[in-house]
Amino acid sequence: QLQLKESGGGSVQAGGSLRLSCAHSQYTGSNYCMAWFRQAPGKEREGVAQIDSDDNTNFADSVKGRFTISRDNAKNTLYLQMNNLKLEDTAMYYCAADRPADLCLTPGDEYNYWGQGTQVTVSE
Repeated sequence: QLQLKESGGGSVQAGGSLRLSCAHSQYTGSNYCMAWFRQAPGKEREGVAQIDSDDNTNFADSVKGRFTISRDNAKNTLYLQMNNLKLEDTAMYYCAADRPADLCLTPGDEYNYWGQGTQVTVSE
């Protein structure tokens, strides 16, 4: 059972930065696939970024050029660096893990494990 726990959320002014972390039990190997999602009130859950076992990444158009996804296997941690935050980035952010490798960098939320989320609030 893979356990995920997000941290690093908070309140920030527009244009600021935050780094989210997702600590997890050991999870490596050729089938590695992790992602960040977000859900704003009244909106559907949205895939933000994915990373696969070769450190290939994919981002939603809304965050390209502003967000970076990375991982530190030694620390069993996934990161989401968020720069130039906008009001519309306000949401609960979730990390997710374990999806078929051939789907990893594609849209979709068929992940087997999810964290409980961390809130990000961007204000003017």
